[in-house]
Amino acid sequence: MLFVFNFITLPFLGEVTLSGSILIVFFLCLLAVVGFEFVNGFHDTANAVATVIYTKALKPVYAIPWSGFFNFMGVFLGGVAVAMSILKLLPIDNMMALPVGVGACFVLAVLLSSIIWNLGTWYLGIPCSSSHTLYGALIGASLAFTWFYGGVGVNWDKAKEIGLSLILSPLFGFGAAALLMWLLKDVIKAKALLHIPTGENDKPPFLVRCLLILTCTLVSFFHGSNDGQKGVGLLMLILIAFLPAKFAVNHAISNDKILLSLNQTEQVMSRVKSDQKIGQAEIFTLDSAITKTKLQVAAPEKTYKFRKQIKTDIKDITTVLGDKQIKLADADRATLTTASKGLNGLTDFAPIWVIATISISLGLGTMIGWKRIVVTIGEKIGNQHLNYAQGASSEIIAASTIGISTAFGLPVSTTHVLSSGIAGSMVASGGSGNLNSGTLKSIAMAWILTLPVAMIFGVIFFTLFHLFI
Repeated sequence: MLFVFNFITLPFLGEVTLSGSILIVFFLCLLAVVGFEFVNGFHDTANAVATVIYTKALKPVYAIPWSGFFNFMGVFLGGVAVAMSILKLLPIDNMMALPVGVGACFVLAVLLSSIIWNLGTWYLGIPCSSSHTLYGALIGASLAFTWFYGGVGVNWDKAKEIGLSLILSPLFGFGAAALLMWLLKDVIKAKALLHIPTGENDKPPFLVRCLLILTCTLVSFFHGSNDGQKGVGLLMLILIAFLPAKFAVNHAISNDKILLSLNQTEQVMSRVKSDQKIGQAEIFTLDSAITKTKLQVAAPEKTYKFRKQIKTDIKDITTVLGDKQIKLADADRATLTTASKGLNGLTDFAPIWVIATISISLGLGTMIGWKRIVVTIGEKIGNQHLNYAQGASSEIIAASTIGISTAFGLPVSTTHVLSSGIAGSMVASGGSGNLNSGTLKSIAMAWILTLPVAMIFGVIFFTLFHLFI
């Protein structure tokens, strides 16, 4: 298939060289990732505002833009550790070596699968994890990619790590919220927090209201810092798939800085080799990798190969640092750690305009379409109206869980953690009979189906798109 190459210049991309048809697909992918994050805003962030609205701490007209703003700030200030976990799950190196159309098929398959399932569960008012949807679609599309092109497919070690994070976090949310609610109810006996608001004018006391607004703010911020980063990761996936020469590595880091990290590593290895015989295989492997990388820095032929070599260096440095048989002086250990971080910045990065785009999309999405999920969270998980303590305890636990997970670069589901927290607080208030079994069955069914359905969608869409490239 022949294409006529187009040259366009955009302020945030520089000069882009893509064929006519691929250029259209590129912009469709950009639009799709913005759409995914927009849907994520009103699908997931509704969880954060449900408690302040149903405890009457804030009216929706104030709660929604407030949450939207702090989601924006969360993405902007949250770093890129969670974003990079997406790229580490995928066969990104194999993808960059293939025609751009293959990457386009992959990206569109993932985004369409995620958007369709998220919109479907939102329409039905079922709290469902956008994280589960996204990772299911990523795994499905990766499996289809491997089927057609072979090579290394899904990074199953990373998939297990992500899976454990997504499974354990709601269990922790349920138990921790139940415990906190029990302390408030039976130990501290904070009667002001146990009040169930009735009527339009029954608003919480000033300090209780401040607490509820604070917890809503924290959940919104940490949702942005965790879920919002997934959008950053997807946008980086698009840029790397279509424009690997520009975005596979961080060109803002100079060759001098790269060579400094490589030379420092080489010097440490030279000292260690002469001091001990144990661990020689690991030392030789790292030494060899550093030599190859230095040659590519001097004359990089293909950016994606350079990215792959840098990742090999980081992996080998980590192996040496973790090998207890290799005796390293404190200064040498510190040097290797610093060098590893410096090299890691070459692959784990996102331009400021990428973060800003996702921040704005998530913030705006929060302000639209929130009501369906809020009604389920606020009215249908339990058989009674939320009291102040239930709202506060579930959001304190959710914010803490999401914040800690973000610090470790682990993706979690805001929907799962907060919904489980509310359920736990309801059980602590009045036993399992205090839960709405019908709603819980619907949520549980959505949770069970999300991963396999998203995987199937990912496989189907990639296969269909693959037929047309």
